[in-house]
Amino acid sequence: MFKLSAGKYIAPQPIENKLKESFFIEQAMVIGENQKFASAILSPNFAFLHDWCSIHKIQFRDNGELIELDEVIDRINREVREVNKTLGEFEQIKRFRLVTEEWTPQTGELSPTLKLKRNYLSKEYKDIIEEIYFYGEKDINVLLRIKNGINGMLKNLPKF
Repeated sequence: MFKLSAGKYIAPQPIENKLKESFFIEQAMVIGENQKFASAILSPNFAFLHDWCSIHKIQFRDNGELIELDEVIDRINREVREVNKTLGEFEQIKRFRLVTEEWTPQTGELSPTLKLKRNYLSKEYKDIIEEIYFYGEKDINVLLRIKNGINGMLKNLPKF
C-alpha cells in the first residue's frame, strides 16, 4: 500500500490485476506514493497488440513506434477508463505511460514468482515517473514567471 499526498491509501495490486485483465495490457505498475493522484506504467501485450494493429491496418516499424501511435494510446486509454469505472475517485488512474519492455524474471522486472520488483522498476523508469508527475507543473511555473515578469514590466512603464 502507499499513501497519496491527500492522505488517501491505495492498494496497487488489485488495481494492477484489473488492468491486466485487458487483452492489451500484459503488466502494470500503479504508482503515486506522496503524489496528488495515482498513475500507471503499462507494459502492453505486444503479441495481441500486433494482431490488433494488423486487423485495423495500423502500420509501425517497431514497438517503440507502436506505443507512440495515437490509435494505440487511445485504445489502451479506453481500457484504463473501463477499469477506472470500478474504482473509487482517489484510486483512479489519471495518467499512464506505455513502455516497450516486456517485464520478465529474466530481465529483472519480475521476481521468480512473477511479482513486480517495485524498487527496480521505480529506478528503471525514474524519468517516466518524473515526466508523469512533474512535467506539467514545471510548464505552469515557467508560464507564471513569464506572466509575472511581463506584468511587472508593464507596471513600470510610464503612463501617458
